[in-house]
Amino acid sequence: MAFTKTTEQSSKYEHLEKMSVHDLLTNINNEDKTVPLAVEKALPQIETLVSIIVAQMKKGGRLFYIGAGTSGRLGIVDASECPPTFGVPFDMVIGLIAGGDTAIRKAVEFAEDDKEQAWKDLSEWNINKNDVVIGIAASGTTPYVIGGLEKCNENNIITGCITCNAGSPLALTAKFPIEVVVGPEFVTGSSRMKAGTAQKLVLNMISTATMIQLGRVKGNKMVDMQLSNVKLIDRGVRMIMGEIPVSYEEAKALLEQHGSVRKAVENYPKK
Repeated sequence: MAFTKTTEQSSKYEHLEKMSVHDLLTNINNEDKTVPLAVEKALPQIETLVSIIVAQMKKGGRLFYIGAGTSGRLGIVDASECPPTFGVPFDMVIGLIAGGDTAIRKAVEFAEDDKEQAWKDLSEWNINKNDVVIGIAASGTTPYVIGGLEKCNENNIITGCITCNAGSPLALTAKFPIEVVVGPEFVTGSSRMKAGTAQKLVLNMISTATMIQLGRVKGNKMVDMQLSNVKLIDRGVRMIMGEIPVSYEEAKALLEQHGSVRKAVENYPKK
């Protein structure tokens, strides 16, 4: 199948510099509205990969995201939000970016072009056959990501990907590809826009659905969340009040005693 980078094709809008602020925002918003529909078409691919991730994590496996630039940063954001949201260890979902942590804030020149580095980065985490590695690249051509998945395939490690071009080299490399075809960007080639939004939506789906399947949500509540600030402590207290017949002060005391909403509710004496 011929491979065309639709994310790199010319914007359907011309003379952006002549548009009013109103028109700019309206047109960007109109393009953004198409992204969830593109994600919807990829739901079967997402479901397949999530089911595999859950099965591997139940065996003690971890989830790795690898990417460069915006894609790498999005993976790191999703990974870093899992411990506070779901109370899991920091090394259960791991985001790696070409160029290392420096690249989170500042672009590292040519880091994404190193086809060998991703495997080196993964090896530092003692990656094994129970783990799953998802390569994230809007273009589907990033050497850092493709090289990492190739080495994972050679070592019988499950691979997936999130890309925004159909039939890309990355999708052909990953065992379980997710292709969200969003089309040309509002600003030609600026894949931090629709492509980045699509990747963020898919990452939200993957991590949230996985954690729910692993029992990290009760009802619709984040009962294992880390109580790392006043807002979250207050939220936890109110969750407890919604589950058992106690006052705010009693719920707060239970939360302080047990350290999590789940434990506070589970250890409340049944009457």
